[in-house]
Amino acid sequence: MKIKDPVKNRGEIILQLISVLPIFLWLGCGFAQERKTYHISTIAFYNVENFFDTENDPFTFDDDRTPEGKDIWNLEKYEDKLKNISKVISEIGKGTAKNSPAVIGLCEIENLKVLEDLINQPSLLEQNYGIVHFDSPDRRGVDVALLYQKSLFIPLNARSHRLMIYELDEPSKRVFTRDQLVVSGLFEGETFNFIVNHWPSRSGGETRSSYKRELAAQLNRRIIDSLHQIDPYAKIISLGDFNDDPTNKSIKKVLNTFSDKEKPGSQELFNPMEKMIKEGLGTLAYRDGWNLFDQIIFSQAFLNKDYRNYQFYKAGIFNPDYLITHNGQFRGYPFRSYDYGGYTGGYSDHFPVYVYLIKEEKGGTLPNE
Repeated sequence: MKIKDPVKNRGEIILQLISVLPIFLWLGCGFAQERKTYHISTIAFYNVENFFDTENDPFTFDDDRTPEGKDIWNLEKYEDKLKNISKVISEIGKGTAKNSPAVIGLCEIENLKVLEDLINQPSLLEQNYGIVHFDSPDRRGVDVALLYQKSLFIPLNARSHRLMIYELDEPSKRVFTRDQLVVSGLFEGETFNFIVNHWPSRSGGETRSSYKRELAAQLNRRIIDSLHQIDPYAKIISLGDFNDDPTNKSIKKVLNTFSDKEKPGSQELFNPMEKMIKEGLGTLAYRDGWNLFDQIIFSQAFLNKDYRNYQFYKAGIFNPDYLITHNGQFRGYPFRSYDYGGYTGGYSDHFPVYVYLIKEEKGGTLPNE
């Protein structure tokens, strides 16, 4: 089994940015020089792969992830998973922004208890993360959530939007899937709106299931449009596991995204991940090919040239060496918690994605890219 090894493309995936903050730009004439500085914050998303506690929830299909279940999901494995996922979150963006993500969306979280245990891990305590979470009606019992550093983001409003879908061949049979979480608040004084997604899977086949993700995209588009009705210049970030690539209909046509940040007009959307998928990069591997289901999409308000407020700067896939499987059948794939051989002690079957937002501290323009 052969697959394109992301280790060989680390230079493409972990985008090259000056590694020491503040970022300096020297301008001037002759001996006269002026130093310009910029501040970077990281926004991220991570599908943490079936992150369950060890208790059997009688209202969901989580039986496998219990001590008595098929996965023998005991306290030792749960604590190992907590340690692993907290390590990853603590390191995303840290080399450049000198801080863990200011805000990170998560999916495949079972409940609030898992989130509370996660943010209380030693590697995350210093960041003092808060939690926004609602229970979704998903049959497996997995939800989406938002973690935020309390010193950087103040949530003012949060709402869970239900996605109503029914089977094509049984119109009376509802598909129970994840809600879309909308959180609005103040990000270092600016109003930001986050939408956390985990759209319906490709179970049953990509083509047959595509209508479900297109309905999810329609809901996402309605949420975005409603935010723009309140504020035509709203700063909106829609992030998550969309279970579709940036070039699929649900993203490209229904959401109407653009890959060129110069193209989106007012109230349109920019998707920096589209160029990545065209370069063969991905966040998860399946049957010797890469998909880029994990994406972070922006409203046009993040693409202005006025860096007195936060603007989009760079996007990347976080895949350090320890997140990659190096041996066996799944060499080059993300190092997941379980494979066909059972428990591996790994992290997730997805790589996290992240973006850098940049804001001028002392005037000036961005360094040349």
